Amino acid sequence: MWPLKLSFLAAALGIAYAFGCALWVLRQPRGGDALQAPYRAIREGAAAFIQVQYGTIAAVGAAVFLLLWALPQFGLTTALGFALGGVGSATAGILGMAVAVRANVRTATAAQTNVARALKIAYRSGSVTGFLLGSLALAAVSGFYLFLRAGPEPDNLTPLAGLGFGASLVSIFGRLGGGIFTKAADVGADLAGKIEQGIAEDDPRNPAVIADNVGDNVGDCAGMAADVFESYTVSLAASVLVASRLSAEPVFQHYPLALGSAALLAQLLGSQFLWLLKNAGVGFALLRAVTISIGFTAFSYYWIGEQLLQAHPEWKNALFGTALIGLGVGLGLVVNTAYFTSPRFRPVQRIAAASCQGHATNLIAGLAVGMQSTAFPTLLVAAGVVGAHQLAGIYGIAIATTALLALTPIVTAIDAYGPVADNAAGLVEMAHLPKAVRTGTDALDAAGNTTKALTKAFTIGAAGLAALTLIVAYKLEFGVRAANLNFSLDDPYVVAGLFLGALLPFEFSGLALDAVGKAASRIVEEVRRQFRDNPAILTGQAKPDYAQAVAILTRSAILGMMAPGLLPILAPVAAACIAPWLPPGSMALLVGGMLLGSVTAGLILALSMGTGGGAWDNAKKYIEAGHFGGKGSAAHHAAVTGDTVGDPYKDTAGPAINIMSKALSLVAVLLAPLLH
Repeated sequence: MWPLKLSFLAAALGIAYAFGCALWVLRQPRGGDALQAPYRAIREGAAAFIQVQYGTIAAVGAAVFLLLWALPQFGLTTALGFALGGVGSATAGILGMAVAVRANVRTATAAQTNVARALKIAYRSGSVTGFLLGSLALAAVSGFYLFLRAGPEPDNLTPLAGLGFGASLVSIFGRLGGGIFTKAADVGADLAGKIEQGIAEDDPRNPAVIADNVGDNVGDCAGMAADVFESYTVSLAASVLVASRLSAEPVFQHYPLALGSAALLAQLLGSQFLWLLKNAGVGFALLRAVTISIGFTAFSYYWIGEQLLQAHPEWKNALFGTALIGLGVGLGLVVNTAYFTSPRFRPVQRIAAASCQGHATNLIAGLAVGMQSTAFPTLLVAAGVVGAHQLAGIYGIAIATTALLALTPIVTAIDAYGPVADNAAGLVEMAHLPKAVRTGTDALDAAGNTTKALTKAFTIGAAGLAALTLIVAYKLEFGVRAANLNFSLDDPYVVAGLFLGALLPFEFSGLALDAVGKAASRIVEEVRRQFRDNPAILTGQAKPDYAQAVAILTRSAILGMMAPGLLPILAPVAAACIAPWLPPGSMALLVGGMLLGSVTAGLILALSMGTGGGAWDNAKKYIEAGHFGGKGSAAHHAAVTGDTVGDPYKDTAGPAINIMSKALSLVAVLLAPLLH
């Protein structure tokens, strides 16, 4: 049982470190009066949105909890797992965002005298989110696993899927709601302010500027945290579930939990190396800390195998190899994204050059780059799946996924750093602080944009692998219940399911993008109305009504997240309702095909959207740096259009697609008894 003790110890240390970082950040000075008004507006707007969003999620979650409890196929145990997963996800996201919205003003204040200290504040704020969610996920899965093993049915670990489903429900609504809010605010602020009025980004005259900064927190911090928490929880739970179906020996169930524990401890150590690199640039310092953490993590994986698998020497090298494959896939995804989204390389420069011919050519080039960017990561994931299977069978696929997602704390830390740095730059602009201060916060913000693009590729690829692990768990559920089911490609129900599953990511993305478009239209109309009714806003003699823009976006985001959020839940439920009227096992085969179609099509579509959106964004920045006419040129106007289209691609629909695939798979695992 020592792996479980190690899990609880590592989780406790991670939570203690997160709270230590939070207390340190909150002790830093908040700065002068000029920063306080926009800071309070951002903090209050974020709190108001989170209250409405999580109130809605809680209402839906309570209904699902009661339904799971009432149905005899699930019962109280599964319902409790569902509640634990949901509460853990919400806690990590809300607490992380609460620190982030308080760290922005402290980062802006520190940047006035010491950029290195500002970096430290922003990074430690991100560490609160990263290490808190990594620790809570590990503690939740380990604790619930121990609870199940001590219960009346110690061999029935299927309720672990309920734990993942709870995290998925919060994740899909959190990512969608936050993504719709932040990108509608971004698009609306750009269209009505930057394009129509020619005012700069983060200009305090723009009524949507506070909503834009609020969106950075609710989307890129709270929403992202819910997403990664779900992926990590699902990978741990699915790995334990797969191990329980393949072997009666507890050591294989403990192994993924031990990997997560060792990785967390390794990253607690590796994250400290950021402060030793005094002469490095901001982006290099962040990525160097991540690289060192990955090195420590890889060593910890070897140590865990040596300690835990002494009675199974034939498995030590095989499972260590699958863990390295998982890390390799993650690094490959990041390198691919860096190539396709960095202004230093040809793809972004090609989009920038295409902008000289107009808006249409910019959009065509961006779409082409997004599609082309999927080739290498798709081949990499395919090779990783085959390699892991060759080494350790389907259990190897699960371990490769867990090994990759065990990097959650450090990866999330540098991702959650981004919105803090972005907000700090915005606060400096709104407070009209000297240009030298803005230069420092711009350097922090630029590093944040780089890390967000790279970690987005990590989360999309990791989520796709986690969904594949769930498909394995789904098939094993039927291996226990009905050995006569054959998930073969010549079965018409499997083929039909493949088509239906491939359709779902496109319908889901369409609903999400439509929600962003509608919300952005409302905010554009509101900004225009304020400019029209009060011309003194544009001259700087009157303040805009920031709260009205936040309120409009809150209502739009909550309404917009419902339809796409319910889609992956209702699809397998509909199959379960139809199952009694069709030949036995037919719906089980159809849903199995649906899961595979959803994961494969969804992974490629999400990669295309995420990378294409990032390339559009950096093509605009490349032109703003002085290429092809610079700011205000015709090429720049076309690039702004591409960036505006790419925003909901990379920050709303793209990241949420694989959450949809995981939610679909989790519901299918839970409904397995009703599908056969």
